[in-house]
Amino acid sequence: MLYHAFELTHAALTPLRAFCEIEKSWTASGLNPWAWTPGGRAVHAACQVFEGMTRRYGRPAWGIDGVEVSGRTVPVSAEVELCTAFCNLLHFVKEPNQVAPGTQPKLLIVMPLSGHYPTLLRGTVEALLPDHDVYVTDWKDARMVPASVGPFDLDDYIDTVIAALRYIGTGAHVVAVSQASVPALAVAALMAEDADAHRPRSLTLMGGPIDARVNPTPANQMTASRNRAWFEQTVISRVPFPHPGATRPVFPGFVTLSGFLFKNLERHVDAQLTYFNHLVEGDGETAAQHRAFYEEFLAVMDLPAEFFLQTVETVFQDFDLARGTFDHRGRRVDLAAVRDTALLTVEGGRDDICPPGQTAAAHALCPNIPEAEKTDHLHPGVGHYGVFNGRRWREEIAPRVAEFIGALSPR
Repeated sequence: MLYHAFELTHAALTPLRAFCEIEKSWTASGLNPWAWTPGGRAVHAACQVFEGMTRRYGRPAWGIDGVEVSGRTVPVSAEVELCTAFCNLLHFVKEPNQVAPGTQPKLLIVMPLSGHYPTLLRGTVEALLPDHDVYVTDWKDARMVPASVGPFDLDDYIDTVIAALRYIGTGAHVVAVSQASVPALAVAALMAEDADAHRPRSLTLMGGPIDARVNPTPANQMTASRNRAWFEQTVISRVPFPHPGATRPVFPGFVTLSGFLFKNLERHVDAQLTYFNHLVEGDGETAAQHRAFYEEFLAVMDLPAEFFLQTVETVFQDFDLARGTFDHRGRRVDLAAVRDTALLTVEGGRDDICPPGQTAAAHALCPNIPEAEKTDHLHPGVGHYGVFNGRRWREEIAPRVAEFIGALSPR
């Protein structure tokens, strides 16, 4: 019923959004003298704010057409190399006449499946693209996957990453972002135990809940205090018609978005008021920056219910990976098997989603990686998002990641 109530509300607001579109066109017309009055500007701004906050946003484009390599701009094209029901393996291919294939380290960025589209981490890709041959797990919206395809859980997520590494080939490096750190570490252990030739040469874990018992946040404590049945009854819904994934059980994207909005409600309200004032004042450049951010932030995707519930249970309630009881399809994951995959952990000193210590716990859990190939970096002054996106990521953290990978690649 939760999803149906959301759809009904969205449908009920459709006439108001249509009115706002008409009003925007009328007040924006250069032939309308009222459009230049304070009242006209205010009405136009109000319609912009209302329409922007109530419409549904689709999957954003990656928009990466070029990258600067050695002082010159190199064209880039995003190509789907592998396609599954729930994920595309996306390869950012550089113009071969300017960057010869095989001359840069192969890098798989494992994106989190956490409610926002992978494009939210466009800055992560852009910062690593100049020095690496980059692949990305581009997850799909469960709302768009027919229920007949079947479920998708944490085991399937791990299998998807393993398949991607086998496709990419030997010697690849892995960067796992946020929630993706847990399955990525499990992948490294499973492939190491199998002596798989395609196991990653290095693994960079960024702001991930490897051991959520360390410095638990209020969200961690709340999650640990609820059982699986509570989550199934409270936040799991079935996709309504006419979406392609109708009847599929999901954790809706609008629930994720609501959590982010209410966590910093005052900040978001202030941002909308500031946006309104910029529109009234005619500050188009600043208003455009605001729109670009919120068009990405408000674009959310549904998660398969099986994946969400299994992740909550194994990562945030039972702490299976940290306790050595993590299983993949009935097989125990042995982190001690990881021996020749170098490990880098990156944390933010002000991370209130995955606090310091939760990611660095991976080092103690992987005792057989040589100490010379273990590195922990705590970056003061950045929050969760700043660990892998934004100015400090681009200027200070990404160069450390590139240096770590570069030192290993010749070997």
